[in-house]
Amino acid sequence: MIDRIFTAAAIILITFACQPTKEVNNKALQLFNGTDLTGWHVDVPAMDTSAIQSPFTVREGLLVSLGEPRGHLITDSVYENYRLEVEYRFAGEPGNCGVLVHVSKPRALYSMFPQSVEVQMMHENAGDFWVIVEDITVPDMETRRGPKEDWGITEGKARRIINLTDGSENPAGEWNTMIIECTGNAIKVWVNGDLVNHGTNGTASKGQIAIQAEGSEVEFRKLALTLLD
Repeated sequence: MIDRIFTAAAIILITFACQPTKEVNNKALQLFNGTDLTGWHVDVPAMDTSAIQSPFTVREGLLVSLGEPRGHLITDSVYENYRLEVEYRFAGEPGNCGVLVHVSKPRALYSMFPQSVEVQMMHENAGDFWVIVEDITVPDMETRRGPKEDWGITEGKARRIINLTDGSENPAGEWNTMIIECTGNAIKVWVNGDLVNHGTNGTASKGQIAIQAEGSEVEFRKLALTLLD
């Protein structure tokens, strides 16, 4: 009988741990207004020396990352303790992109990537963490990141932390919903309702938010941020 009580209690605790944190209110801040890129700025190194088109545009009410030239679209504002809901799809060939949280110093890695934690959107790898001059901890670190002696947050180091499941994405061309919840120094990620990553002991707890142009065209129809308790 006692064993059954402990088992039931454990199930309840796990269930609550997997649920999104309580919102301060129900009103979400729409980071993308459906019309233009107000509230964002572009950081694309190739644009420093060439009069080339930005890889970020608005098309038929969607925010589109064209993939090239490579760089980032970054919010003007800094955020902390929030839930970010992203609806995206690879409308053509599936490829690579990411949402970066806790963004601070621009071009901190490979003269391209801002200091941050990337939540991967690459097809069939959605929910991986890539640490970019910041760090975070997950369970089973050596299984999911490789040998400890290779870990690091700068060039040439093991910066990828593999997610919990690669089976949560919808087929290419269909819309996906990714929820990124940042609370204190923890980050949780859901893809289409599945908890796919949960990191703690992060080295950053606030910053800007960024979207990548990383070689593939990606469409976004929702970027909504809700503040949390």
